[in-house]
Amino acid sequence: MRFSIILPTHNPDTERLRRTLLGLRAQTISSENIEVLIVDNASTRFPSAESLAASAPAKFSVIHEPQLGLTHARQAGLRAAKGEFAVFVDDDNVLAPNYLEEATKGFLRLPRVGALGGKSLPEFSTPVAADDWRREFFPLLALRDLGDAELVSQGLLPLNSPINSYPTFAPIGAGMALRIEAVQTWLTTKSNVSDRRGDALTSAGDNDIVLSIMKAGWEVGYFPTLTLTHLIPSHRVTTGYLCRLNRGIQKSWIEVLTAHNASPWPTVPAWTVPLRQLKAWFTYHAWKDPAAHVRWQGACGHFEGRVLHRSS
Repeated sequence: MRFSIILPTHNPDTERLRRTLLGLRAQTISSENIEVLIVDNASTRFPSAESLAASAPAKFSVIHEPQLGLTHARQAGLRAAKGEFAVFVDDDNVLAPNYLEEATKGFLRLPRVGALGGKSLPEFSTPVAADDWRREFFPLLALRDLGDAELVSQGLLPLNSPINSYPTFAPIGAGMALRIEAVQTWLTTKSNVSDRRGDALTSAGDNDIVLSIMKAGWEVGYFPTLTLTHLIPSHRVTTGYLCRLNRGIQKSWIEVLTAHNASPWPTVPAWTVPLRQLKAWFTYHAWKDPAAHVRWQGACGHFEGRVLHRSS
């Protein structure tokens, strides 16, 4: 077995999951080299085996992980994986047909690379215009296109630096391809980093994996030949959702950097957080327009993360 596809899902949307599975079925490498592990993460509604079989590749199985949280689901999938490599696929990701083929080429060519990612391009259920203010926040939605140049890290601790440095092009969770060997340290180490849990919008698990892999001596890379389509429903581009998302992401970003000695920001006393958030309200002109309000919510999460990690 070459690839174990780990597909965590919690109360999935049936149509988006169907398209995700069809994308896996359409991969150009032999189906004999692919197993799909669908992780039912504490769902209260879940598709039948018959409906899954209608779209999934031949070798698929369902794993039930009762503890809610994306990290728990991913680890359950990794523990069951039989492949040499793993790929994390969310239940709204459609991999390009050559995704696994290109990931294979990258891993074979660069034996010290432990994790790969590429382009995550949107398909919106409601169109977003080219000049729409929400495009500023596309990275929050796990959307990225860093161009057509291959990028590979060169170690976690830069020369003459007292702290680790997170590569800006490191893989995101959507479509992250991993060497099973490289991810063992993360799999066996208990982490207190927040990740997506049901409707909670913290999401530092991807960063925790990258930092754990690099601390174990592996490198990470961005390969533009890896492309997936991210299906974005309308509610994920509302102002309210983006506010919650930015606040949760910025908070958990500080947490994970601090946990891995990679944060350039010192902790702050808890009593100063409301004052800092109030000052940020004026700095960001949070009342001005929706984009300004989303930015301010990110600043609020930033300050909250700097306090909470000191006591964790």
